[in-house]
Amino acid sequence: MRVFQIQDDWGMDHLQLATRPEPAPGPGQVLMRMRAAALNYRDLLVPNRGYGSFTGNLPLIPLSDGVGEVVEVGAGVTRVKVGDRVCPCFQQGWIAGEADLERITRTMGGPVDGTMADLVCLPEYGVVKVPAYLSDLEAATLPCAALTAWSALVTEERLGPGARVLVQGTGGVAIFAVQIARLFGAHVTVISSSDEKIARAKALGADAAINYRTTPEWAKASRAITGGRGFDHIVELGGEQTLPQSLRCIRPGGTLSMIGVVSGGTATVPLGLVVTRHVRLQGITVGHRDGFEAMLRAFEQHQVRPVIDRTFAFAELKEAMAYLKSGAHFGKVCIRH
Repeated sequence: MRVFQIQDDWGMDHLQLATRPEPAPGPGQVLMRMRAAALNYRDLLVPNRGYGSFTGNLPLIPLSDGVGEVVEVGAGVTRVKVGDRVCPCFQQGWIAGEADLERITRTMGGPVDGTMADLVCLPEYGVVKVPAYLSDLEAATLPCAALTAWSALVTEERLGPGARVLVQGTGGVAIFAVQIARLFGAHVTVISSSDEKIARAKALGADAAINYRTTPEWAKASRAITGGRGFDHIVELGGEQTLPQSLRCIRPGGTLSMIGVVSGGTATVPLGLVVTRHVRLQGITVGHRDGFEAMLRAFEQHQVRPVIDRTFAFAELKEAMAYLKSGAHFGKVCIRH
């Protein structure tokens, strides 16, 4: 079967199209023929061993997200049957409950082989069935970006109507956050460097927006949007360059979901604001299977459709990764198998 794998050594130059023997499911396992995959910012870090020893060993098949059709099941499998469409769970060992090291570190696309393969074999507990209304490309976007936004706003926060939410950017997690926040009746503000992307975010349901290129002090500008109160929840995706301003515009008692570090992973921040304003700084590392299935029920009930920016062919993985790295995308970048 075809695979993309990081072989011989770490580095993007060692990400190559290759072949492997077709896997066969053992007891409790599910074999799926992949139909589509989707990229996340994480996938740009894995080839360079960006997660250290937790990245896994070589050769390694990258990408965490995708959807496939079950073509064979091993003995004792009851969760799915042949012909079902399923997505792999990003964290293969996290079914429910609180996070711990074992549950959150068995992740698809490193250290567990990922979705850039014709066939993928996983334990039955590590997959979920996807609603019929979603296309293959739409379903492929869900395991990481969508669940991350859901965990931040629903599992950890239980967002309610009228809450003021700030979302940073217009990438995969950000756009899902806009959709989920609107689903729960929240007021959503988006910050972006592009007026064109801002217009698209508003068409999707964002209530307000700030262009941080033309308004670098966006924390000050946000005061008018919240009536001086501050945001109830901030989906923090920037990291180094955005966190200091986020702490200046979160309300006392508000929640700041720390998800991304696209602008850098080391920040000098006014920690006194966290303490004196009783701010909750919550790290989010995707989420568990129970949350994934709850999200899918909500999406199906309200017919939420993922936003797909561009689709590439299987052999165009490196081109797709370069496009994601450029930051030109709005929503998700996908691979058609």
